[in-house]
Amino acid sequence: MATTKRTRFSRRLPDHVTDELVNVLGDDDKFFGFNDLFELVYDRLKERNAVSGGEEMLRLRAYEKLQNLVTRGLVEKSGKEYKGLDRIEEAHSDNIAAQQQQQQQA
Repeated sequence: MATTKRTRFSRRLPDHVTDELVNVLGDDDKFFGFNDLFELVYDRLKERNAVSGGEEMLRLRAYEKLQNLVTRGLVEKSGKEYKGLDRIEEAHSDNIAAQQQQQQQA
């Protein structure tokens, strides 16, 4: 039985929500409550015209992305407040794209 190697094309669009979370948490070295953090992210996304799906859906996505950053050890959670750590820039889509290019060249 012959097996064929299938290549899979995956078009990964930049994750604007995570990028803005990284930008906000990376700019200030203070703790943010989720509502304050979301308002800053939402305002930045509206400026970039990158808001889709409604505010409540965006709030859920932002919370999920933030919890993912906490799990990865890039954001510190203290009670219900969040603070970006030194490695927070690793989650930005520009850095991820650069890492993928390096892997493809190797």
